[in-house]
Amino acid sequence: MHLDVQELRNFYYRTRLGRAAQKAIRDQLCELWPPAPGQRVAGFGFAVPLLRPYLGPARRVVGLMPGPQGVMPWPAGMPNVSVLCAETHWPLEPESADRLVLLHALEFSEQPTALLRECWRVLAPGGRIVVIVPNRAGLWTRREGTPFGHGRPYSPGQLQAQLRNNDFAPERVVSALYAPPSDRRFWLRTAGFWERGVRKMMPWRAGGVLMVEAVKQVQAPTRGGLGEMVRRPLRVLEGAGAEPSPT
Repeated sequence: MHLDVQELRNFYYRTRLGRAAQKAIRDQLCELWPPAPGQRVAGFGFAVPLLRPYLGPARRVVGLMPGPQGVMPWPAGMPNVSVLCAETHWPLEPESADRLVLLHALEFSEQPTALLRECWRVLAPGGRIVVIVPNRAGLWTRREGTPFGHGRPYSPGQLQAQLRNNDFAPERVVSALYAPPSDRRFWLRTAGFWERGVRKMMPWRAGGVLMVEAVKQVQAPTRGGLGEMVRRPLRVLEGAGAEPSPT
């Protein structure tokens, strides 16, 4: 079951811990995908806190929010780009996105395969996706006071296998949220140190969330039609010029 959009908004925009989490994940995403001009960027679930750096240079940014979660206008003070949609039927044309971010999406989905197929549909050939889920080995899954303490946590192997099974090729596994999920001032002040220092020692093992980047795979078309007919021509006239066999 999806969390309510009000809970997510309150966490990310109205609590010190949520703002610190937002910054840590967004900084890691921007390392993977530096904002670049002309790209079509989409997010699904509650990905809008991560999309702000792309609003300026991107050709288009859209925040897709699932019906069971609810929707909120975003970004504040600017034309709205957030849309309420069905989890597996998005109001986007096929191959209409170059970059796609999932946050608070896959771990709550009752149809994860159908959701990833919809991701595959809207991504352009060679388009990239980053799926962000709670890390099964991390501390944040053990605190229900944050959004990462809900839904199904994943291990890196589980998430990569699910992506491969839906025609995505995983390329990088990183993590974020290395500081403990505490709103005490000491941990919040030192969050930057934890994100930089611990990540170098344990790239994904200790992080609260896993971030897997994958590229859309497009299968080469199989030979058929006229090419197949030419490769296997009709043999009706075979033997027409041969000597008749005696009866």
